[in-house]
Amino acid sequence: MKNSRPVYSTDKGRLCPACLNATSACTCKTEAAALPVGDGNVKVRRETKGRKGKGVSLIEGLALTPAELDALAKQLKTRCGSGGAVKNGIIEIQGDHRPVIIEFLKNKGINAKQAGG
Repeated sequence: MKNSRPVYSTDKGRLCPACLNATSACTCKTEAAALPVGDGNVKVRRETKGRKGKGVSLIEGLALTPAELDALAKQLKTRCGSGGAVKNGIIEIQGDHRPVIIEFLKNKGINAKQAGG
C-alpha cells in the first residue's frame, strides 16, 4: 500500500485533499476555524492607503477565533459609532478611533499598543 492514493468514488463523492474525508464531512475546515488568527501582539494603527484618503483604524494581532473576532468587531463598531469589517484576521473600523479602541481593549483585558504616528 506504499503507492496508494485517494481516488474518486461514487460512494463518498469528492474527497478533501487534506483529511481524505468526503467534502461534506471534512474535518480540517472546522479545525482551522477554531484556531486563533493572530499572535497576541495587538497593534492599533491608522491607514489611508488605497482608500482615497479616507482613514481607517486597523486592529491586528488579536489571538481570537474568527467568530470571536466578528463579535469583538461588532462591539467596537457600536462603541465607535461607525462601520467596519473583519478582513484576513484584521479588524477595520472606519475613521480614526485609535484612543477609543485602545481604551476599550484595555478594559477588556487585552494589552494593545498604538503603532505608527
